[in-house]
Amino acid sequence: MKAETAAKKLGILLEAAPEEFRTGVVTRDELNSLIADPPEWLEVLRREGPHPRPVVAAKLGISNSGLARGGITEPLTTAEIKALLVAPPQWLVIERATQAAVRAEKIRVAERDKERAERNPRKDAGGGGGGSGV
Repeated sequence: MKAETAAKKLGILLEAAPEEFRTGVVTRDELNSLIADPPEWLEVLRREGPHPRPVVAAKLGISNSGLARGGITEPLTTAEIKALLVAPPQWLVIERATQAAVRAEKIRVAERDKERAERNPRKDAGGGGGGSGV
């Protein structure tokens, strides 16, 4: 696989990885080895950053869109993320509240759907679609 794909799977910023990783091709076995027994450079990169947007968003407890709305366009280091969490700007407080509301709504809908399914079990749970089955 391309180094870019491997970096995404590892949750690291490709530009911050060593050149031999960036310019090479990573096999599935090599990727599994990196995951199971990460080398020093990968451990440091995961611990200190800079981190790609999905990792930054997860560490801040917001969505990728929330990062954009907050004006965060560049990768952040772990220290920068911690600084934002210690003294959160107003946009981060709003985005975290938005994300919490989204999660609560997902839970509410899942519970509602589960309750509906328990009250009205489907008689023909297989297939659906109403076709002839041919």
